[in-house]
Amino acid sequence: MDIRTDTIGAIVAEDFRTAAVFKKYGIDFCCKGGRTVEEACKAKNTDVETVYKEILNLPESGGEAVDFASWPLDLLADYIEKTHHRYVDEKSPVIRAFLEKLCKVHGVRHPELLEIKALFEASAQDLEEHLRKEERVLFPFIRNMVKARRDGDVLQQPNFGTIENPVSMMMHEHSVEGERLQKIAELTGNYTPPADACNTYRVTFAMLEEFENDLHRHIHLENNILFPKSIRMEKEFAQEYQKS
Repeated sequence: MDIRTDTIGAIVAEDFRTAAVFKKYGIDFCCKGGRTVEEACKAKNTDVETVYKEILNLPESGGEAVDFASWPLDLLADYIEKTHHRYVDEKSPVIRAFLEKLCKVHGVRHPELLEIKALFEASAQDLEEHLRKEERVLFPFIRNMVKARRDGDVLQQPNFGTIENPVSMMMHEHSVEGERLQKIAELTGNYTPPADACNTYRVTFAMLEEFENDLHRHIHLENNILFPKSIRMEKEFAQEYQKS
């Protein structure tokens, strides 16, 4: 890993502990993971050497960090679906219900809650469609590629042409959700409850922060590991066909 030349996405893919450093400085490591650390720091007006130093001074992981970049693509797709897709499906209705209650009780004194609720409602609805597209179209093709590679079979061509087409759509939708959650973070003061907040208020903000953190990890695994490796695998098949 060369933190001065590698993209942020590649850095986080190799060592997810670096995500905490980027998050500390408000640097997007998932939707905008294609930038270098220097480029991201310039955009944030942050001292790049300070960020470099914090990354280099991270303690040894002790081997407990999961090396997702080494996983077979079908296993990674399964993990994303069973861990992160399931998380969104389970948590979205709970958070929506809490926000509904907050708006009724505190909406007059804290009108920003109405905007937060609208943003999360839109995010939850769009994510529902987004996840189903991945589960029904993109992930099955990735699993088919892995199986064809393992069994030495011919890869059946999908009706969407190249995998880059659905990947491009998924990454665009990731960016939309990333921007929505960034706006929610701004409206909540980075999930800091006001002085008059009740327990429900505090729990809701904590759930929103957890939701954002989970989505960041989710998008990172797709944008920075699953998608680029899947595109490379498809291109390998194409090159083999040309030679045969």
